[in-house]
Amino acid sequence: MIKIAIALGVLVTATLLMKKQGMSYRQSILKTVYPAIMWSGKGAGKKQIQFNKENKTPIFSFYSLITKDINGKDFNFSSLIGKKVLIVNTASDCGFTGQYEALEKLQEKYAESLVVIGFPANDFKEQETKDNESIAAFCKKNYGVSFPLMAKSIVIKKDQQNEVFKWLSNTAINGWNNQEPAWNFCKYLVNEEGTLTNYFPMTVDPLDASVIEAVEKKLD
Repeated sequence: MIKIAIALGVLVTATLLMKKQGMSYRQSILKTVYPAIMWSGKGAGKKQIQFNKENKTPIFSFYSLITKDINGKDFNFSSLIGKKVLIVNTASDCGFTGQYEALEKLQEKYAESLVVIGFPANDFKEQETKDNESIAAFCKKNYGVSFPLMAKSIVIKKDQQNEVFKWLSNTAINGWNNQEPAWNFCKYLVNEEGTLTNYFPMTVDPLDASVIEAVEKKLD
């Protein structure tokens, strides 16, 4: 029995340390343990969900926003009118990086009614040090990401905060929410009329029932 336990231990260790093609050792390990990370934070994540209880409308239009995509081109949010939009701050070296896969599945499932947009940022423990070109290649190769990615920027409340996240995290602009991203892979849902409706923390999976319910919710 001892030999079997040792063998299993060696096998598990080898699996964790096995470097996946296109990933660093750190990224490979994080992808392997991602399910455990999500499981451990599931309970706390539910308590941190926020939603627009009083259906407050924004002071400044969501559709007036313009930012740069990962290729350096203007991305005009007026092109999103009539669709729900899920905005996520992302990073390549985070324990929650595995959410890229779930975000891609969500985008595929609701391709006709939802646009997922990723905003790479290096705001938390230097977990996104790559340049835009490397980020795009990493996401495509390892997670099959096809949804729009924006240029790497600052998403938390400090100098040069991205204008989109300034809109998302300022009550005086969006009408009700003051919550900046608490970590990588926080999610903000905007409805078909440009109203911010939900904030989901990093510990809530993109395919969680609470996210699906919000995405499927019809306008009153």
